[in-house]
Amino acid sequence: MRNTAKVRILVVEDDQSVLSTITTILNVQGYEAEAACDGFDALMRLKDNVPDLIVSDLNMPQMSGFELLSVVRRRYPQIKVIATSGAYDANEVPSGVIADGFYPKGRSSAAEFLELVKEVLEAPAIHSATSAPVWIPRNGRDQKGKPFVVLTCTECLRSFPFSVESEPTAEIQKTPCIYCPHEVSYIIDFSRSVDSPEKRVAWRASFLKSLGKDSA
Repeated sequence: MRNTAKVRILVVEDDQSVLSTITTILNVQGYEAEAACDGFDALMRLKDNVPDLIVSDLNMPQMSGFELLSVVRRRYPQIKVIATSGAYDANEVPSGVIADGFYPKGRSSAAEFLELVKEVLEAPAIHSATSAPVWIPRNGRDQKGKPFVVLTCTECLRSFPFSVESEPTAEIQKTPCIYCPHEVSYIIDFSRSVDSPEKRVAWRASFLKSLGKDSA
């Protein structure tokens, strides 16, 4: 039987009630669970202590979970990751999400969540720093009104803008760096297309209900 007391888990969630619920469930099971209120808070905590597992919401303000996980994979490839969201129906990891497991809020129980934690911790690593795409935000429009983004090459570390004609999707894309021979893998931030205040209220209520909590 696994000694859960020696397993450190960082939970990243901007909804305080959901954050408290997840950390409590994990601590009751014997894990050492620590809370982070957003992506920036999580990165600050990673400077001091590197956990065995990160459980992160995908739809957060300031820094989305998509962007956080992209940074984590490149800086800390050894950390296992479970992404959580109410925006997807399937239990499989959604396309473009750089995680080892996925928990759909409101569609799975606390028991299923704990089983997923166990499975991910025991499974071999499937991601590496070199395979992680860069997650980049929408940057706006240029003087001619064309949408553009700014991409930083992971090899030479130089940044360059390029136009984006279509709506961002979850697909991993590639483009050659204009300064060196390296080909950069990237995903344009589409998180706003799967999030809204109304959806977040519904996700929170269904998630807390699935864990047997009163969402009021």
